[in-house]
Amino acid sequence: MQTFVGMILGALLLVGGVYIYDSLQTSSVASGQVAQANRTIVNWDVAKADWDKLTTRAHEGWVKISSK
Repeated sequence: MQTFVGMILGALLLVGGVYIYDSLQTSSVASGQVAQANRTIVNWDVAKADWDKLTTRAHEGWVKISSK
């Protein structure tokens, strides 16, 4: 059980750390050499869109299962 909780906590710390690091970087919309050197690690718009698709699909699956 401790290993499972440790893995969950580690994943949350990793995602949180990457988010904080990315929020301090230059926007990828900017042009020039600075934008290329300081690109973010994660494209958060794509990650949010994928997360929204996942939650919608999970909700639709739950409705389908619970209606039986």
